[in-house]
Amino acid sequence: MTNFITHEFDSVLSSDLSTKTILLIGRGNAKKKRFHIGIEALEYIIKEIPNCELIIISKLSGIEKLQNLVNNLNLENNIKFNGYSSSPDIYFRNASLNMIPSISEAFPMVLSETKIYGIPNIIIGLDYIFNAKGGTIIIYDDKPESLSAEAIKIIEKKEYRKNLGKEARISMKKFSNDLILNDWIELILSIYKGQYYYNKLREDKKKISQNDGINILNNQIKLLKMRYKIFQNITRNEFENYTYLKNIEYI
Repeated sequence: MTNFITHEFDSVLSSDLSTKTILLIGRGNAKKKRFHIGIEALEYIIKEIPNCELIIISKLSGIEKLQNLVNNLNLENNIKFNGYSSSPDIYFRNASLNMIPSISEAFPMVLSETKIYGIPNIIIGLDYIFNAKGGTIIIYDDKPESLSAEAIKIIEKKEYRKNLGKEARISMKKFSNDLILNDWIELILSIYKGQYYYNKLREDKKKISQNDGINILNNQIKLLKMRYKIFQNITRNEFENYTYLKNIEYI
């Protein structure tokens, strides 16, 4: 199931993608958001694009480590901490790229919002989220060098950036709030009617192909092995076994 979208497709004008501005939006003090990767990536980006700017939209409380990182990397002139905004549209109108370095997400609203404005995105390993496809580059390692390499391509190549932005915006047409409302009503009614109707709804709804599912699982296993040594020999069967996973202490 998808979340409701904060912007209707027909009411939004695309960004003209003419700036060298990158966005990083969310809870900067949340460990899983991994804003430090985006900041570290900018150190490499400005070597190729000195006037590139990263705007961080986040509450300013609890982000001292990020601010110290910016200072230590001498990036004060290229990174702005703009604080929390409940209406970040002003930034969407002028940005050329959004980065989401989170280690996990469900249905990231920032991804939907930036894509509906025709802004390309780079995400790390989040190929399983429903709104990942279309104008989004997915990388499969946590190195800031990899993130910066993709960002440089997008910022430097105008036609590539424009094509990604167009794909991003078109991909959001299917996320109509009217359709999403109907889906939620169906779900609630099926639960109210009982298990049979709920199971039938699940069977009737479109699913990803088995091959796509297996590819996503394999990608996530590779990332897990890369991130945690304790999982280096894990098999797909073990990965799918919740009882096995919950008994492993890896943090």
